[in-house]
Amino acid sequence: MDIKEDIIKLKGIGEKTIKYYHRVGIFTYGDLMYYFPRDYIKYEQASKPVDDNIGTKVYVKGRIVSGPLKKRGKRMMFVTARIDSDGVLIDAVWFNMPYISNMLENGNEYVFGGTLLKKGLYFQLEHPAVFKTDDYDRLVNTLQPVYPLTKGLSNNALKKSITGVLKLDNDAVTVEGVPVGKALKDIHFPKSAEELHKARAVLVYDEFFVFILRLRLLKGLNQKIINDFNISESLKAYEIIDGLPYKLTAAQLKAFKDIEKDLMSKHLMSRLVQGDVGCGKTIVAFLAAITVVDSGYQCAIMVPTEILAQQHYSSLVSLFEEHKIEGDICLLTGSMTNKEKKEVYKKLENGECSVVIGTHALFQEKVKYRSLALVITDEQHRFGVKQRETLVQKGNACIPHVLVMSATPIPRTLAIIVYGDLDISVIDEVPAQRLPVKNCVVGIKFRQKAYEFIEKEVENGHQAYVICPLVEESEGMDCKDVVSYSKELKEIFSSGIRIEALHGQMKAEDKEKIMKEFSQGVINVLVSTTVVEVGVNVPNATVMMIENAERFGLAQLHQLRGRIGRGDSLSYCIFINGNENEKSKKRLEILNGSNDGFFIASQDLKLRGPGDMFGIRQSGEMEFRLGDIYTDSKILERASQNVKDLLINDPKLEKKENAYIRQRLSDLNNLSDIHAL
Repeated sequence: MDIKEDIIKLKGIGEKTIKYYHRVGIFTYGDLMYYFPRDYIKYEQASKPVDDNIGTKVYVKGRIVSGPLKKRGKRMMFVTARIDSDGVLIDAVWFNMPYISNMLENGNEYVFGGTLLKKGLYFQLEHPAVFKTDDYDRLVNTLQPVYPLTKGLSNNALKKSITGVLKLDNDAVTVEGVPVGKALKDIHFPKSAEELHKARAVLVYDEFFVFILRLRLLKGLNQKIINDFNISESLKAYEIIDGLPYKLTAAQLKAFKDIEKDLMSKHLMSRLVQGDVGCGKTIVAFLAAITVVDSGYQCAIMVPTEILAQQHYSSLVSLFEEHKIEGDICLLTGSMTNKEKKEVYKKLENGECSVVIGTHALFQEKVKYRSLALVITDEQHRFGVKQRETLVQKGNACIPHVLVMSATPIPRTLAIIVYGDLDISVIDEVPAQRLPVKNCVVGIKFRQKAYEFIEKEVENGHQAYVICPLVEESEGMDCKDVVSYSKELKEIFSSGIRIEALHGQMKAEDKEKIMKEFSQGVINVLVSTTVVEVGVNVPNATVMMIENAERFGLAQLHQLRGRIGRGDSLSYCIFINGNENEKSKKRLEILNGSNDGFFIASQDLKLRGPGDMFGIRQSGEMEFRLGDIYTDSKILERASQNVKDLLINDPKLEKKENAYIRQRLSDLNNLSDIHAL
């Protein structure tokens, strides 16, 4: 089977439905096979509700004794029903789901699944899933996959498509003696938890092995590239260090010295500056840029959002003006007019522009550089040999140095593996002037108080983030989603408070507009997915409430928390624990007691185990399709050692027995940066 085959050839996918698959990044058979479940539902025998289960996911069998009734609020429609479960009454409500009333009939019995709440005398279920009793009986004691969805694409449609493509796989490729095809079938449709664990371990190993092998090959190429630039120590950079209104930490100074040494060495720099949120990586990057400019070369700084590009641009312009540094600074983003872009292109090509700051627009086809010596990128934009050599074709005389900035606090032993193509500098101190964020971990019963606190902060002139794990309501997932929750909060908060939604499936221009309005203070409360974890700097935002905090990795929660506490006012992070079991409480209490990202990452590594397989993900550069460097650290270390042994015995992968490894690299499109193969 060719995993690059277009999914349009699969039965059940047509011209009308294919656009929904494309929206979630599924274009080929391989994309479908590796589109893993985000969770699994194990259906237990339905039982009646009890107080001990409040705050947990339950499945209850009950008869509708009142309703269903459609009601209209200020901004949304909702449906209510009262359920009798073996003499115990439950009030159920569905927001913006009017069709539910057509699925339910008064007097009939159903199974309802959702988080159990209680207000007054009655239990409550919000947005419960509904099953006919016979359908539910067939699901009991099975593991059912739940996939990330988008509007128009159902869980059942995905299951059918994935089943269809998995039937075509011939199990030709094996990983540690296990056919990859079997592992894929078992991870999508496991017959037991044990089978699921085994399948996942095989696929995680395969993912790590290919990733690490690619990095090692890339590292070998990087070490051979000669530094053709004549860069010397910059007096301007040290003048800026002396003139800053604060003193750089020892860790910041060491990182800058590492960069400076690389820029002047015989070979090109490939360096990662890894630092906790708020540690001051940006000023180190600016000092590196100034060092290059002071020697007569150009620097490009690439960031993930246009708003952040604007903020960096303004900061660097002020720095240049204050210290009378010669050279023009340009901004280049996708939303600029063609006339504005052409002006920047001209300045870059003739050398008038010394530093250009922007998004991916920096490396589009029309951009040519006169003397680009340094590319500084955010961790979302790793920069390989292929991209470097592309710059030579853009008119640049020499391949540039590369500096990668990362706020992902990975323990050093793991960072050495996952950033294997880069040298590493760690900034492990936070500047003294930054105020620590106050934290609290609470259950869902605290929501109303949290709303009141957020409203009070907004009334005092501040802003707030509300983070949800899902974009839209998803079948079988009892989690808050951005689309529904933003509408719900508009009903709850005062009409004078502007609430808007932000998520990754929005058009780029819509996302930029929302982020710009939030940064300008026009939006008071931003309901968002994790797209905000790397991006806009809003010093006026003093509150972050994270729903279903138990579903995120601690490192990612810490990254999110880093969006607040950037101004002069005290900031607060509220972690809502959606299931309130002891294990998740213990994990989240680590965040409650520490603002040190490296400590949090190390504790996360100790606490988490092979059972935490889905729903708890890390972020940024380290978000693999399936593997997780914390949970799967032992597999990561084993894959790293095996790659090392492989390259000692066969550095160029020329031996016959390693032909399948070359094929794996090719199949998974991992050859783009590796010209040696």
